Amino acid sequence: MDDVEEEQKNRSSSSGASAAGASTAAQPAAASSSSSSAASTRMKSDKPNENLPWVEKYRPTALDELISHTDIINTVNKLIDGNQLPHLLFYGPPGTGKTSTILAVARKINGPKFQSMVLELNASDERGIDVVRDQIKDFASSRKLFSTGLKLVILDEADSMTRPAQFALRRVIEKYTKNTRFCLLCNYINKIIPALQSRCTRFRFGPLETEQVEARLQYVIKQENVNITPDGLRALMKLANGDMRRSLNVMQACHMAYDVINETNVYACTGNPLPKDIKLMLNTLNNQPMKKAYEVISSLQLTSGLSLSDMLTFLHDLVLQISYPPPVLNLLLSEMSHIEHRLSQGCNERLQLSALVGVFKQAVAKTEAYMKEREQKQLKA
Repeated sequence: MDDVEEEQKNRSSSSGASAAGASTAAQPAAASSSSSSAASTRMKSDKPNENLPWVEKYRPTALDELISHTDIINTVNKLIDGNQLPHLLFYGPPGTGKTSTILAVARKINGPKFQSMVLELNASDERGIDVVRDQIKDFASSRKLFSTGLKLVILDEADSMTRPAQFALRRVIEKYTKNTRFCLLCNYINKIIPALQSRCTRFRFGPLETEQVEARLQYVIKQENVNITPDGLRALMKLANGDMRRSLNVMQACHMAYDVINETNVYACTGNPLPKDIKLMLNTLNNQPMKKAYEVISSLQLTSGLSLSDMLTFLHDLVLQISYPPPVLNLLLSEMSHIEHRLSQGCNERLQLSALVGVFKQAVAKTEAYMKEREQKQLKA
């Protein structure tokens, strides 16, 4: 009996030891799995916006982060602080901060979870009267329980809305002003009917200044470790022409395509003619015979893969920098605009290039005649 009892005790002690060993072995395994899951979660949270385009990744989230239009920002801040925010109409060229400003306004009014209080529509896609009657009206007429703040209806590209939709929007804006504010964003204010303009406070967003664009680009360059040369940065700002969105998109495209972003790579990535090519074109038009000038420019088009309309755009800037006599300058600008219009209508590029060369030959002859007449007047005086 004693032997049997002793054997049972030994069995129970060994089973308890094995269970304890299993539990202690499970503890580090669980700890290692929890630590690995925490590490993976940490890695995901470290760079949540890694795959976003730079335009969205570096979009300002607060009114204080906006780099331009300080007078507009200060006015909007005062209206929000005084609880007197009206309906808003932001207009101006693309890439000047209209959408970023209104999203920052929504975040300031309703906090970080502002999405439930905002209806954002791209009016170029959904622009019919049914959208106003159904989607916008349903959103504006409902109220949120346990929510404070104002609802915002953001109509981006509102200048693409049909006129019946704009007329239907008038009454909706007036009827639901108590708990909803409307903000219309557009590029061309003349396409918004006067009745809607009079119901909103208008703010014009002009192109950004070069210093403001450069400061923001330098910040992104530092954050993304972009290898860019000074002439590449100047080319970016010149092509952007005050459009922050375009400058960031072009810089990101060049960063992905080339190891170094210089002037040549920027122009190649955007498909625009190089400044040296436009200078060669202007020099050829002014100094070469008609047949030679036509051949040189045609060859330049073929080797660089440029369209005549793009070359005309940059040629226009150079023509304005040359001190042509007033009658000659009038002739050049007028005929160049006609050629560009004909190109937009689908006319033959070779014929329009011949017309461009002929216009410059007329300009050269007129300039010589103008200078001779001026010299004769000076001699008589």
